[in-house]
Amino acid sequence: MTNTDTSDPGSTLAQIKKLEKAGCQIVRLAVPDQAAARALKQVRQATKLPLVADIHFDHRLALLALEAGVDKLRINPGNIGSRDKIRQVVRAALQRGVPIRIGVNAGSLEKDILARHGRPTAAGLVESALRHVAILEDLGFADIVISLKGSEVPMTMEAYRIMSQRSKYPLHLGITEAGTVYAGAIRSAVGIGSLLSQGIGDTIRVSLSGDPVKEVEAARIILQSLDLGSFGPVVLACPTCGRARIDVAGIAGRVERRIRGIKTPLKIAVMGCAVNGPGEARQADLGIAGGSNGKGLLFKKGKIVEMVDEKMMVERLLAEIGKIS
Repeated sequence: MTNTDTSDPGSTLAQIKKLEKAGCQIVRLAVPDQAAARALKQVRQATKLPLVADIHFDHRLALLALEAGVDKLRINPGNIGSRDKIRQVVRAALQRGVPIRIGVNAGSLEKDILARHGRPTAAGLVESALRHVAILEDLGFADIVISLKGSEVPMTMEAYRIMSQRSKYPLHLGITEAGTVYAGAIRSAVGIGSLLSQGIGDTIRVSLSGDPVKEVEAARIILQSLDLGSFGPVVLACPTCGRARIDVAGIAGRVERRIRGIKTPLKIAVMGCAVNGPGEARQADLGIAGGSNGKGLLFKKGKIVEMVDEKMMVERLLAEIGKIS
């Protein structure tokens, strides 16, 4: 999701281009006011990425977003206003073949649901979502996506598990307010990854404070870890121990930075020692392992192919990567 002012199409498009380069496949934009809604047309004309308009309370913003050519709306029908206002949005979405994502959030559950459950719960999230679904279905609209996001990982996972059993609609996964890049990525990986491993979920968003490019990078790693997508090379690195004779973390970081932009799905290993490095990383396409006396090993598919000077390990590895990427 972009974090620019959507009413400024220049900065918004600049960020969308960065997100696309990082591997983003769908981008969501906040549309809090008329200025943002009017800017959507210019954004739409300048990018081919699918655009989702995130709208609350004002049905007119949804109508303007649809006129601008967005590919999806994220709304909660219950807070859009009267039944007639919801009907206007539904009619316009139907005419354009645009789906609607019902986005339920633990921090904004309806008062009666909170009173009944005492606090945000998995059952409460599901109840809220199904309430909104019923509004759309009653108006003859069924092109629906559902999300049930909370900041508590176990509760959010349980909500998605319940919904996957009670609804036929696609599910958009996420842990909201996940936090900073490091902690938030871990919490998102636990929640999103666990659900995906159970076959639950159709789209995902990793919610992190800061640069949204980091959200895309984290999402790619989650998907690659579950063999649900290939987005270029993966760098594997050993956790290091007392046998390590090279700066594994530093070298792995250098390799990652140098191979950005490569699209070929490769597994690259950086191992700390020659004792069992090549063997442990035999599934890697290419790798290097620290040795002794200033020398290291270059290996392919677990087989040692060359001994190289430690100072040249990274360059030799990159040269080999270049041959097969």
